[in-house]
Amino acid sequence: MKLRDILAISGQPGLYKYVAQSTRGVIVESLKDGKRMNVAGNSKVSSMGEIAIFTEEEDIPLSAVFQRLYTANGGKEAISHKETPERIKSAFAEVLPEYDRERVHVSDMKKVFAWYNILVGVGMTDFSDEEQEQPEEAAAE
Repeated sequence: MKLRDILAISGQPGLYKYVAQSTRGVIVESLKDGKRMNVAGNSKVSSMGEIAIFTEEEDIPLSAVFQRLYTANGGKEAISHKETPERIKSAFAEVLPEYDRERVHVSDMKKVFAWYNILVGVGMTDFSDEEQEQPEEAAAE
């Protein structure tokens, strides 16, 4: 399962795996319980591969943030997204000290921790960005 196939759907809790295109949107499967549902074409759906976090210099892809979390936590789940805002800010700053403090809100940090914990909980540990790997492979040839 690739990170780009994992979806966050506005108004729906949790994360979903892309299954197929339907006539009225897309069919997704919940990572939590495996239930499938149709998501209407007018719903706001974001791929984990397209999300980035604002930093002081350039935006960092969510895959890189997840990789840092994975390394910092030794492959285990991070703190809960239900912790106090101060604790969430502190834990986020440990992993991504260069994040933009004006544009990255606590609600964004909570989503990152919640999504990371869901992914680790279902056994996903490869957060590498496939698009970044391809140019390196081409350069090696």
